[in-house]
Amino acid sequence: MSLIPSVFGQRSNVFDPFSLDLWDPFKDWPFNSALSAPARSDLSNETSQFAATRIDWKETPEGHVFKADLPGLKKEEVKVEVEEGNILQISGERSRDKEEKNDTWHRIERSSGKFLRRFRLPENAKMDQIKASMENGVLTVTVPKEEVKKPDVKAIEISG
Repeated sequence: MSLIPSVFGQRSNVFDPFSLDLWDPFKDWPFNSALSAPARSDLSNETSQFAATRIDWKETPEGHVFKADLPGLKKEEVKVEVEEGNILQISGERSRDKEEKNDTWHRIERSSGKFLRRFRLPENAKMDQIKASMENGVLTVTVPKEEVKKPDVKAIEISG
């Protein structure tokens, strides 16, 4: 028997270092008033989705390669965009399975909702040659780099 309370089979204790939830100190406050802010539970769920999207970024001699694990998503559900000249933005949405009234959930571990990640690309990135592909639930974005021109070195003969 676990001493940590659970919701839908997930750990959800603020003091548990292995908790799957992000702590929201304002979770139970009545914020939905004149400001028309989103419900805190919605905001907390949305924030956890931002944190849950894992992306690897490596630099090779030819360019920058981003890889994101997006299991279950189709390429039509993912956006790859460049904004403000050098900001790479990867976003998308995973919809939740439809719930039937007769269904009894024992565990909900797969994430759903929107995700968004932004990366500032270096000056030597060729923004007009970015390519993206999706295979077996892995998004790969390749950003080529401009070749660094080596300065011409001219040897000067020393007389004397």
